[in-house]
Amino acid sequence: MEIAESKNIKKDIYTFIKDYRETLSELFNQRNVENELLVDRGLPPYIMRDVLECNPLSTFIPTEFNGRGGHTSEALSMLETTSYQSLPLSLMMGINGALFLQPVANYGQKEAQDSVFKRFLVKKNMGGLMITEPDFGSDALRMQTGFKYNEKKDSYNIQGLKHWAGLTGWADFWLITARGYDKNDELGRDIGFFIHDSSNGGIEVLEYYKNLGLYMLPYGKNKIDIEVPSEYRLEPQTTGVTMMLDILHRSRLQFPGMSTGHLKRMMDEALMHCRERVVGGVSLFNYDQVKERLAKLQSYFTVSSAMSYFTSTNVPLTQNTSRMDVAANSIKSVVTDYMHEASQSLMQLVGAKGYRLDHIAGRSLVDSRPFQIFEGSNDILYQQITESVLKMMRKSKENNLYSFLKSYELTENAVEYFKDTLDFTIDYQLPQRKLVQLGRAIGRIISMEMTLKLGETGFNSDMISNSLKVIRQEIQSLISAFSYNESPIVLEEYGEDSSWLRYVKS
Repeated sequence: MEIAESKNIKKDIYTFIKDYRETLSELFNQRNVENELLVDRGLPPYIMRDVLECNPLSTFIPTEFNGRGGHTSEALSMLETTSYQSLPLSLMMGINGALFLQPVANYGQKEAQDSVFKRFLVKKNMGGLMITEPDFGSDALRMQTGFKYNEKKDSYNIQGLKHWAGLTGWADFWLITARGYDKNDELGRDIGFFIHDSSNGGIEVLEYYKNLGLYMLPYGKNKIDIEVPSEYRLEPQTTGVTMMLDILHRSRLQFPGMSTGHLKRMMDEALMHCRERVVGGVSLFNYDQVKERLAKLQSYFTVSSAMSYFTSTNVPLTQNTSRMDVAANSIKSVVTDYMHEASQSLMQLVGAKGYRLDHIAGRSLVDSRPFQIFEGSNDILYQQITESVLKMMRKSKENNLYSFLKSYELTENAVEYFKDTLDFTIDYQLPQRKLVQLGRAIGRIISMEMTLKLGETGFNSDMISNSLKVIRQEIQSLISAFSYNESPIVLEEYGEDSSWLRYVKS
């Protein structure tokens, strides 16, 4: 088994991806109608077996542990290939890779690495990450799961409650976060990461959630009471919080792996439908409004491809990403907005039959939506983008937004297209809604910069040109909304005089 596997992993990346693509195409298009997978939640074991036999997760494992090397470009290419056929399956691969295998590769102790990586490659194991708690979602630093060191056993006891962990009840390994206790027996500020082997027990699934989409992945609520050997604790380079930032930023930076394949599928499905569909005696493809939607779909795919190129060329496995918050938050928020917008557009183009769970448009709509929420809600990430930029502006003593963005490496070329609209003094006391609005614009300027850089490589010039037109229009609209100063208020008590029926004269 190990010999056959070694031959598979030694294939060059193009052959590796080609064989993997053919397997997925056979599984999802020839041997199965994907809507049959929607009858029951989860994934039939034989499908998972055939997928894992291709060793897709070897792209996340270093060569010293018999993996393909952990090259970012290979991992993103694998995720892209997966998401073209199945977005939920791609998310499953992303959870295993970015949220488990890569942290173990970067911070795991040798004994744990040897055991974990061997079981992934030989026994086709899977792993997930548990951070989120019922009362502490985005406010993860206040998690209540705690750990205590047992000196006699040289192990850690970890107790708490976690939920919304992808692969609930399935994963063979879990990376579990917890806070230590101080001398007053109160939870401290720093965070520890622990690798738990599910076969050792201690995790009780209290409830399986009926998630709206992503039926392939089980989610739920988990009661944690486990004992973890000390050699299975991750070792941070500085602090646990910094390690968590590195893990989360690295994952966000790799979202384009999942999004590019999904966006290509949306684009291909839309083009095929519009060519074949005749309305009023004319191909749907010839209608101007339809062309605008298709142009946006192609733009989204191009921008996502540019992000994949950026991450592949700037974020090797060894790169510490804890300070790459602006790039990571921009990529994750912008591309997941595009994923859902693309799904909405396909639904609109297809019409009524797309509003079915067993149609690619219907599935994509519900499957893409949570990407805008997990690993950081996009509204929060947009706010953080602006806050990070304002912090850098204060530090550099630069008050003019255009001048700062012109000197900032993530925007230096793209900002030239918006010199007139961004040439103003920034207000450091912006309300939250303005922080979010400006973050949306900055995130897309950064995306435009990445697209310009991709255009220098020889990537399809027409796709680049089209994408730049679409994204420039989007940025101008966002900046205009930011400049609009009238803000609506919320009326907590809107009263009986808000009933229109009272004012109808009989």
